[in-house]
Amino acid sequence: MSLKKSKIISTIGIFILCFLFHSIYQLLHCTLTAIFFPVNESIWEHQKLMFTSIVIYGIIDYIILQRFKIKYNNFFTSLFISAFTIIPIFLIIYLPFYYKIGPKMSLNIGIMLIAIIISQIISYYILKSKNFDKLNIISFILIIISYIVLAYLTYNPIKSELFFDTKDEKYGLNIYNV
Repeated sequence: MSLKKSKIISTIGIFILCFLFHSIYQLLHCTLTAIFFPVNESIWEHQKLMFTSIVIYGIIDYIILQRFKIKYNNFFTSLFISAFTIIPIFLIIYLPFYYKIGPKMSLNIGIMLIAIIISQIISYYILKSKNFDKLNIISFILIIISYIVLAYLTYNPIKSELFFDTKDEKYGLNIYNV
């Protein structure tokens, strides 16, 4: 298996994980699931969903890379950058449609797939590069910091349209309506 094939498999795996992880918090209400999985239907919580899907699939990806002895560099740098960049990629594509026609599930899913594909292309090129070796430890730390920020924003969401759950008319885990 080649690195390119492993990234194609990653794209499919991450896409599937997004569906599997969408309702984890509703099934298992606890602090741990609130940190990693969406707690409501806001745009922001879906960014957390994609970030987590990439990070968790990273474990599977690492096993595949090791099992098939695929040469790669910069694993944690690739993982962090692909997980982090999926957020602005998705928002840049999604928000103009959202403001023009509102939320549409099929459009959301299509844009999510496009964002995953782009993030995995970025991951592929970082894994092939030899320029990021010194960033692996920093990237691992940044993944942890990202989850601290995601957790904070779950419990203390910004009063912004990105954080507003239009379905339940609330922000984050706030049990009170606006």
